[in-house]
Amino acid sequence: MLSPRTIELVKATVPALQAHGLTLTTHFYKRMFEHEPELKNIFNLGNQAGGKQQHALAAAVLAYAQNIDNPGALAPVASRIAHKHASIGIRADHYPIVGRHLLASIREVMGEAATDEIIDAWAAAYQALADILIAAEAELYRAAAAAKGGWQGWREFIVERKEAESELVTSFYLRPADGGPLPPFVPGQFVSVVLYVPELGVEQIRQYSLSEAPNPSYFRISVKREGRDPAGIVSSRLHDNVGVGDSVRLAPPFGDFYLHEDRDTPVVLVSGGVGLTPMVSMLNALQDTTRRVVFVHGARDGRVHALKGHVEELAASRAHVDSIVFYDAPAAGDVQGRDYEFEGMVDLERIRARVELPDADYYLCGPLPFMLKQRDILLGWGVARDRIHYEVFGPDQQQVGS
Repeated sequence: MLSPRTIELVKATVPALQAHGLTLTTHFYKRMFEHEPELKNIFNLGNQAGGKQQHALAAAVLAYAQNIDNPGALAPVASRIAHKHASIGIRADHYPIVGRHLLASIREVMGEAATDEIIDAWAAAYQALADILIAAEAELYRAAAAAKGGWQGWREFIVERKEAESELVTSFYLRPADGGPLPPFVPGQFVSVVLYVPELGVEQIRQYSLSEAPNPSYFRISVKREGRDPAGIVSSRLHDNVGVGDSVRLAPPFGDFYLHEDRDTPVVLVSGGVGLTPMVSMLNALQDTTRRVVFVHGARDGRVHALKGHVEELAASRAHVDSIVFYDAPAAGDVQGRDYEFEGMVDLERIRARVELPDADYYLCGPLPFMLKQRDILLGWGVARDRIHYEVFGPDQQQVGS
């Protein structure tokens, strides 16, 4: 437990973090990669190049300092971080390395203001957080390995099938190369894929939601092509360089965004763009239940509307499933009433009568502004925070729901 003096000293650094947090985290990553270049194989260099990771870490460090005397406020974020860390193979021996460079960066950026007492306080605070994450990650690793068909680390999978779902999204059907069983997962969870990227000279890891309900035969990921800049280099390589018969390495399924299968109350799935992938996994798992399901999806137009036919078929054949589609800017050939219901961005207020359901759970996935908008509408209706669930891929710079 942290001492009152340590808490006081860490909280005293909040104004400096507010003013110089981004400078600190930018310096930290530069310093760490210079001294520990092998860590480039773990960190997302696309987020580094775009500055997203530096902003996200600055926000996280500030939030930790502001809430260091209120651990309960940090618990949801710690859970999300632990799942992400487990999915990329962060181990206990990584924490001293990161901590050493973080403390050195605080001293180097803050200068004389970073007294020995301040550094000692941050060292204690960092270790306290590290201990929480190490314990959580150890349990995740243990559970993943203990599950039937489970494993630790990376496992080779073969691409059995590759199917275009839209102009931008392609599904990959993956079977274990060793012929062994697959572990169970909860709809909504993701797997990490690691690929060597020649252009960068390092391996890169990306997370992709499992887009099919759990089954004993295969995993399916549905990947959006994101372009060839650093942020999209892995998705482009999957699209262009990984074909049927090729192998990829996967981590076990992780993620604390998942369908609450222990309930029998309604489910409202709200997605934008490729955010529909975990929602389709949830929908497929719910298709033969009696739970009411409303699937709300927004796409730019029909050309980029992935898995459209599958969702339409389930909505037509299952009385308990309702599908509502918004197109931002319908393309030539898109027919209102056939391909989509509403023109414009997803707006829950326009469909309130169909989605405001007693005791419903709301699952949100899509770009961060999209989720913030839906979250705020739901809270405005009086939906309890613990009934709003969300997924954020990439650096989580803001909190969305609970």
